[in-house]
Amino acid sequence: MDLSSLKPAKGSVKTSKRIGRGEGSGRGGTSTKGHKGAQSRAGYSRKAGFEGGQMPLVRRVPKFGFKNINRVEYTGINLDVIEYLAQAKNIEVFDLVVFVENGLVSKSSLVKILGRGELTSKVEVTAHAFSASAVKAIEATGGKANKI
Repeated sequence: MDLSSLKPAKGSVKTSKRIGRGEGSGRGGTSTKGHKGAQSRAGYSRKAGFEGGQMPLVRRVPKFGFKNINRVEYTGINLDVIEYLAQAKNIEVFDLVVFVENGLVSKSSLVKILGRGELTSKVEVTAHAFSASAVKAIEATGGKANKI
């Protein structure tokens, strides 16, 4: 056995159909596209969502609701997460850089501090928004809540 005798496994290599190469080939004439109709013509492309003339799903299903284009989407961080980081990593000042470094938010996201959990550490937190209960809990421990 040598490199010149190597062949692919039987049935693994298929020859492509040679379409439109004359009547004698058996695939000339209509070139396997049938007779007439849009799909037999050159340059045909089916519209997205086309269902063969049947009323498309997009048009059968009713519209409802709306998207508020002025909505501001915040990423919430609860006090229990801040307390955990303060204890585990000995952090006293929390700002966007700290939240990004710890994988809580992405660089571009807006941050809102929420009031779930207990806070025992004195911390200074800087964020875009705060819930009333979060501000109350942060200031109760002697910390500061700075709004950006």
